[in-house]
Amino acid sequence: MGGRLVIMGSGENAPTMVKFHRALMQDVGDGAKYMIDTPYGFQVNADDLGAKYQQYFDESVGTKIELAQWRRKDASVVEHERTLSQLQQASWLLAGPGSPSYALNQWSDTAIPAAFADLVRRGGTFVTGSAAAATIGAHAIPVYEIYKVGEDPYWLAGLNLLGDLLGIRAAVVPHFDNREGGRHDTSCCYIGLHRLEILEAQLHDGAGILGVDEHTAVLIELSSGKVSVQGAGGLTLRQSGKSVFVASGESTTVEAMRAALHGTNTVDVVVATHQTSQSDLLATFRSALQSGDSTAALAAALSTEDAVFSSDVASHQELRTMLVELADAAHSGLQDPRTLLSPLVDVALNVRRLARENKDYAMSDLVRDSLAAAGIEVRDTPEGVQWDLTDRI
Repeated sequence: MGGRLVIMGSGENAPTMVKFHRALMQDVGDGAKYMIDTPYGFQVNADDLGAKYQQYFDESVGTKIELAQWRRKDASVVEHERTLSQLQQASWLLAGPGSPSYALNQWSDTAIPAAFADLVRRGGTFVTGSAAAATIGAHAIPVYEIYKVGEDPYWLAGLNLLGDLLGIRAAVVPHFDNREGGRHDTSCCYIGLHRLEILEAQLHDGAGILGVDEHTAVLIELSSGKVSVQGAGGLTLRQSGKSVFVASGESTTVEAMRAALHGTNTVDVVVATHQTSQSDLLATFRSALQSGDSTAALAAALSTEDAVFSSDVASHQELRTMLVELADAAHSGLQDPRTLLSPLVDVALNVRRLARENKDYAMSDLVRDSLAAAGIEVRDTPEGVQWDLTDRI
């Protein structure tokens, strides 16, 4: 099996990504599996975070993983050599949440970047998510420094694994569709589109922007050059303000990605299935949500029900998107969450019920994953289906 590079926008240990991790692990086999702790190594609860990921993969995914420690570049030689030895034995490696700038400080000018590239070249799987994903391009956004400290937008030098492995010169931006700010733009990894545009103007080497939505995974297979998108959102390939979107369930190629990100393609990126764009209905929904008109937003969301039953892929994606965005608005105080969400959840559960009756398990899973991503827990009980709101991951 050829090497694989995975870029996740968020949700590395979320319920929505369990199925993806399981499928990935089936292909990995019995080789050693590690999570490297560098991105979150500065946090006082670093040990607890590592244990939480181990529990998730053990109990939810059904695979045990070990922790590889590289919290500081000035740690002992013995500790570093132990970790490098683990990476040399690994067939699967995860690097996830934390701080991109901290991770880069601890990995730059060490043997770690070469170890990452070597793992993929010899047929292993390297899963990068959130903060770690932001480090693998030619440039990286110092998220905390810009978003929390308030520094003017600037780039850090990235590890450039995309260049070394794929010949792609780009900056990776996870959390690309983030909406935690409600009416304030927190997309583009919390810094907002305006500041991303400022950063784009600073790219004088022809690099593009590779954006990955939350609860979304981009799987890149080195041997075949195939790129597939799975999860709640999609992949955005942006160059000089122009974007191409590859939705969940669709695929493209490394060559097409390279052309889009370097601005050399004369046609849209060729997608293996079909290109999905945002519909007028989704635009209406978002406009209503941004203006605080929950009634209009709910009406637009409910109107997707008939389209979903037609098995139209675009409608499936829109239902998932609306569920997540409406739940975000409810959780942020647009109005009482259960009152706002109840009609839409009823629609989703009706879709799930009919899908299961028709043995359309793919649709059933889509509804379940959409509800989970929206922070809605569904329980099948002897008294019937019940649901409640959970803490968002």
